[in-house]
Amino acid sequence: MLADPKDQQRLLTLAELDAEYGRLQHAARSLPEHASIAERMKDRQVIVEDLTRAETRVDDYSIAVKRAEADVVPVQSRLEREEKRVADGSVTDAKVLRGLTEEVERIKRRIEELEEAELEAMALLEAATVERDDLAARKAALEERIRADVSMRDKKVAGLSAEAKGVAANRAAEAAQVPEALLKLYEKIRAHSGLGAAKLHQGRCGGCQLQITVADLDTYRKAAPNEVLRCVECDRILVRTMDSGL
Repeated sequence: MLADPKDQQRLLTLAELDAEYGRLQHAARSLPEHASIAERMKDRQVIVEDLTRAETRVDDYSIAVKRAEADVVPVQSRLEREEKRVADGSVTDAKVLRGLTEEVERIKRRIEELEEAELEAMALLEAATVERDDLAARKAALEERIRADVSMRDKKVAGLSAEAKGVAANRAAEAAQVPEALLKLYEKIRAHSGLGAAKLHQGRCGGCQLQITVADLDTYRKAAPNEVLRCVECDRILVRTMDSGL
């Protein structure tokens, strides 16, 4: 292929812009905030699962406390009725009175058992509530850090995207000045290797960084100025400059 040396020089500018655009895209994908957000989202998921279990325990123990409180009420009422019968003298039969007194003592012991169960349920509820509140606080703090990371990530991505748009605009303007056939060849090579053209610098390909053989350099040296050279190793377009070593 033949192309004006000036058009070939434009390929180097195009390659620089493509490299810069790729660098900006890679930078946007590689922001440390991406990894931080992903890791903290995993931590959040663990906390959410623990919090859900803690909330379930709080609900269960709350029900247990209410049930224990409800269990005491009728037994307490029965105790008051029996104690009143013992105290008001309405029961005169000694045997019946003795049985009633024993029943009062049994009721008291039953109330003690129920109250002990109620205290145990309340202790469990208190511990579960503390755990739930601690997990909720940790979740809130973690979510605040995630929001901060997301905000910073979005700010950086926006900045990089703005830069990339500027590079893309410059690239489009530069590509518009390259002859269609030469640009088509450049794009084909770039699609395959990521870099369509490279500078021939001091006898070395700027793309694959390999030293050109003496024989190939001699071939390049003899080529017409408008001949489009290709690297024999990486097949990229080689653009000659003042420091090509020819």
